[in-house]
Amino acid sequence: MKKYVLLVLTGFLLSCSSDDTNNNCNFLINVGVNATIDLNLPQFSQLQFPSSVVRLEGQGNAGIILVRVNNSTIRAWDGADPNHVFDTCSRLEINGISATCGCADANEYELISGQILGDNPQPCTLREYRVEAIGSNRFLITN
Repeated sequence: MKKYVLLVLTGFLLSCSSDDTNNNCNFLINVGVNATIDLNLPQFSQLQFPSSVVRLEGQGNAGIILVRVNNSTIRAWDGADPNHVFDTCSRLEINGISATCGCADANEYELISGQILGDNPQPCTLREYRVEAIGSNRFLITN
């Protein structure tokens, strides 16, 4: 019995990977993000409604894409395609609740979950930033 337990334990330990990072997801620069948005301001007011999307320029690699998921949740994504080295074509263009890069492969991402859409599998999902409510209709976005 001890040999069986030792065999199973050894097999389990050998099957574990020591490196869970995906080296293919290191295209975007780790830039500091620290922004406050106020939904009472005109440029962010549409984020008071579910499924609305706004871009915040001057943060992240190519701005930050903000999406109102439901009445209590806002998500923030980097505005650059994480499956490309940053270039002018890798800036994501918003199309409703999805975003598409302008590069030849035209990767498309769903903005509620950050997952890639379509039949072109890619290793990376959108880079997400933290969103924290800091007051009435005010949110802090950080990484």
